[in-house]
Amino acid sequence: MRVGFAVPVSGPWATPEHVRRVAVRAEELGYAELWTFQRLLYPVGSSMGPTYRAVHDPLITLAHVSGVTSRIGLGVAVINAYVPPVLLAKQLATLQTLSGGRVTAGIGLGWLPEEFEASGVDMARRGRRGEEFVELLRRAWTDDVVAHSGEFYRVPPAHIDPKPEPGPPRVLLGGTADVALRRAARLADGWVSSSREDLTAIGGRIRMIKEELAAAGRDPEAFRFVVRGVTRVRQAGEERPLSGTYDKIRRDVAELAEAGVTDVFHDLNFDQDIASADAKEAMRRAEEALEALAP
Repeated sequence: MRVGFAVPVSGPWATPEHVRRVAVRAEELGYAELWTFQRLLYPVGSSMGPTYRAVHDPLITLAHVSGVTSRIGLGVAVINAYVPPVLLAKQLATLQTLSGGRVTAGIGLGWLPEEFEASGVDMARRGRRGEEFVELLRRAWTDDVVAHSGEFYRVPPAHIDPKPEPGPPRVLLGGTADVALRRAARLADGWVSSSREDLTAIGGRIRMIKEELAAAGRDPEAFRFVVRGVTRVRQAGEERPLSGTYDKIRRDVAELAEAGVTDVFHDLNFDQDIASADAKEAMRRAEEALEALAP
């Protein structure tokens, strides 16, 4: 089991100093990866909650922390496929090279209509668009000449260089529907759960993906099953996984490993107590959690 930690990207505690402090301390403590997520905008009158109200750009945040760390992985879970794929390919390739090959790129289809509208992208047929999106990402990272004329994207014959070193970033796909799990098994290096995932039932999802991998002739043992841990530290135990005392949370991580999860990262950005606390108090809690939940 690889254990990671999400850097502060949402709300008052997501200051430049705090982002750097969490990144450096997580590396010192032996965490496997640092994680971010994307929220492009927050519609006026939305009820999504404080976690999504003000969120830093995920890739620029990872680029920033790559400069103050040297070994720890850098993951985004997820960035949505309503940006131009060649632009994202260029950004991820640059981050991969400058960080020394530490990038894991989680790709999602997106679910907020207002973000599609603001991006000038049709929300219809997101699944098929996402498949072509991933195909074009990989071609941009590997083909000497990229020439693409697809259903959703066009690229004239072009060199998209430099290529990422020491190789392309690992690609994860998100999604909760069965069709999304099958898509991840066909196209990705791993699957990443959403913040709303029922972790008590994740073993069934993992078994389904492994069956798809085997049917496609792919090695299930090489595939990553990544859980976004909506981690909530509380004095009393709670029924939901990754909520309660530190001892309970550690036991929950062990149970996820037994279910087949290969990676879990603790994300305090989704804890409403963190989101509503002042920056100093939120950071105090985060540093305590970093120490207590270290691998």
